[in-house]
Amino acid sequence: MRSPLQGGLPPQDVVSGAIVAIACDESGFSGTNLLDPASPVITHASVDLCVGEAVDLVTTLRSGFRFSPHEFKSAQFLRSPAAGEVLEWFLAALRGRAHVHVVDKEYFLVTRIVDLLLAEPSYAAGTRLTLEQRPAALTLYRAGHPSGRSWRLFLGAFVELFRIKRQRWPDPLALTRFFQARDALLQDQLGARAEDVLAGLSRTRVQAVLTRLFAGDPSIPPPLEPMLPALAETVLFWSGHDRRQVLVTHDEQSALTPGRLRRLQQALADGAGCRPPAGAAGTGPALARISPLAGLLMADSRDDPRVQVADLLAGMARRLPQTLDDSPLHSFLSSSSLEGTARPQVHRDGATVIGLARPMQGDCGMHDPA
Repeated sequence: MRSPLQGGLPPQDVVSGAIVAIACDESGFSGTNLLDPASPVITHASVDLCVGEAVDLVTTLRSGFRFSPHEFKSAQFLRSPAAGEVLEWFLAALRGRAHVHVVDKEYFLVTRIVDLLLAEPSYAAGTRLTLEQRPAALTLYRAGHPSGRSWRLFLGAFVELFRIKRQRWPDPLALTRFFQARDALLQDQLGARAEDVLAGLSRTRVQAVLTRLFAGDPSIPPPLEPMLPALAETVLFWSGHDRRQVLVTHDEQSALTPGRLRRLQQALADGAGCRPPAGAAGTGPALARISPLAGLLMADSRDDPRVQVADLLAGMARRLPQTLDDSPLHSFLSSSSLEGTARPQVHRDGATVIGLARPMQGDCGMHDPA
């Protein structure tokens, strides 16, 4: 028997106005093990397909292959002799109906160091809503990454320090090792700007953040959890310029607890709130700060073909990183992905969009943001 699905945040009220429903899945999630060289990135994919459309797409893909009747996995797909031809067809079928957010795990850790220890921690951290912190993180990442061993020791010390364990107080030895690793990295002559970022890390500040974390301060996001900013960016993309609300169906994911989702929902409302639905009565801040995240429902990918399609797309994007920029996958990639080197952005009518992937009006009740 299957265990009951855990997590999620069902909509509390009747959702009205401009709504888009998407299905999501990730590939490469490794919990707090963010420095595994075998899995350097996480990809978070989303589609706005109806169930019927997803069924037709998966059925067509399966017609030429012998796969499990329950799930269709990217690793199996990419090993097929006909993978290249069918990949092109699959991506063409999804054009304008899908989106992929990529998270470089090392760069994510650097944004966490900056967002947690040099700024006020928030659930908007690591997203486009906190871009004022991005230059410092990018400077440190680009200067530190070539340092090799001392860089990885520094990141490893941060992971060790902020991995919340079954204890009431932070480990003082882990704190000492973190600053020893910081000082060793400073010896590599990273350049004035990166060294200024590292010098800004004070023991007093780090201890204060750790104390809040171990005391269960709900305003601080989990420090080693990249799924939350990835989900936030996915919601912001589908919300679009007209700030529609987004209803998410997601493959079961332990990181997406109700409490975290509520705080993320509020952070998105504060940073990029939707306009009131057409015909809504009243005025004032309450109506002006409707969250782009309407809710999130957990699903088993074996039961939801839309999630299977998202899983397949996420797996492709993660397993073919060396060909993304010059392949059909490039048009699905988020320009706001957490990567150490920015990908080219596409501009249309003076506005920055994410590749060629944009919500399109179809027969599923979707609304074009243009």
